[in-house]
Amino acid sequence: MDAFLISGPCRVSGSLAVSGAKNAALPAIAAALLAERPVALDRLPPVADIRTMKRLLSGMGVALSGEAPATVTLDASRLASTEAPYDLVRTMRASILVLGPLLARFGEARVSLPGGCAIGVRPVDLHILAFEAMGARVAVEKGYIHAHVSRVGPQRGRLTGATVRFPQVTVTGTENVLLAATLARGVTTIENAACEPEVVDLAALLSSMGARVSGAGTPTLVVEGVDALHGTPQPHAVLADRIEAGTYAAAAAITGGDVTLLGARGEDLPAFVAALGAAGADVAPCDGGLRVSRSGPLRPVDVETAPHPGYPTDLQAQWMALMTQAGGTSRVVETIFENRFLHAAELVRLGAQVRVEGHTAFVTGPSRLEGATVTASDLRASAALVLAGLVAEGETLVRRIYHLDRGYAAMEQKLSSLGARVSRVEG
Repeated sequence: MDAFLISGPCRVSGSLAVSGAKNAALPAIAAALLAERPVALDRLPPVADIRTMKRLLSGMGVALSGEAPATVTLDASRLASTEAPYDLVRTMRASILVLGPLLARFGEARVSLPGGCAIGVRPVDLHILAFEAMGARVAVEKGYIHAHVSRVGPQRGRLTGATVRFPQVTVTGTENVLLAATLARGVTTIENAACEPEVVDLAALLSSMGARVSGAGTPTLVVEGVDALHGTPQPHAVLADRIEAGTYAAAAAITGGDVTLLGARGEDLPAFVAALGAAGADVAPCDGGLRVSRSGPLRPVDVETAPHPGYPTDLQAQWMALMTQAGGTSRVVETIFENRFLHAAELVRLGAQVRVEGHTAFVTGPSRLEGATVTASDLRASAALVLAGLVAEGETLVRRIYHLDRGYAAMEQKLSSLGARVSRVEG
């Protein structure tokens, strides 16, 4: 099993190109199931989750050509199966995104209940309720979601537009209903919709394929269903990964470095950028990206995760690592997931002062971190432990980085290009 061996402390500096966003690429791949002609996607990140999603669609009969990050073309014109099996779905929650497209285009789908990171229960109830509101019959049987639309009566195998109001913001729920609504009869209104940039990117892709979508980036999405979607007139370039950008920005801040993130956009991370500035980092737009640096001391800054444009839950663990080097006590409040502080105990192993009380972690610094062997519990926790390893004295071994490989492309190479001493080893 692979691990990262980090020799610290170090300072990172230089520039790197931010990869395409995993969280935008996954729904974009699922969108290919809606089209009767090929869909071409640019800048898919070469990470494990993308490879899993491609294998899932290939197993259904989608023809794929090209390799990330170059143009990948998906042709779902001759789909052979509407089932997403457990062996692939169990490793990645985003595989639930095939449910909406399959149900919308073919009138049926059988999708295994998804897995993913161990960060708490993430029910799919909201997806199921939404599809039932659109006329589907849904049952959960033997670990599978089985959904279908009657082929008799006025629906004739098609979903019907409806008003779907989510009781809480859900990104994958918004994306799944958006995907399905493109081929539903009539108008679908999604209220309390997620406003994340990844949702906006998906809406742009669907619009290029002939969908009629308005309101992307606001809490109300309106989709007027069409009879069919065509392929992309030109390859759709997936937007830059704001979470990857935020992670390397945190690396610059925690090490007192100076990093230019090519392709990053500050407007995609307003709360994170504001918190970085308050903590003492300099964040400035530059030609083609963002420049992040720090020369003075780090100050403690409280953050509380929230749906976009609030502070992203996917940068919570990285912020905790950063705050171990700030002079004072900061609070990190997690409101999205109930079990996303597993990295706290591993940071303590490195010498951090972290106390967890329910959904709040109190971090007191600056702490003198010392290298040790630590174990990653999920994708973003992995990144937090790597950040801590950059400033720890001596060698830090971060085990189980297969979590990290799900969402970060060649992190050890990118950090090494910035001057860090990171290598991939067996561990």
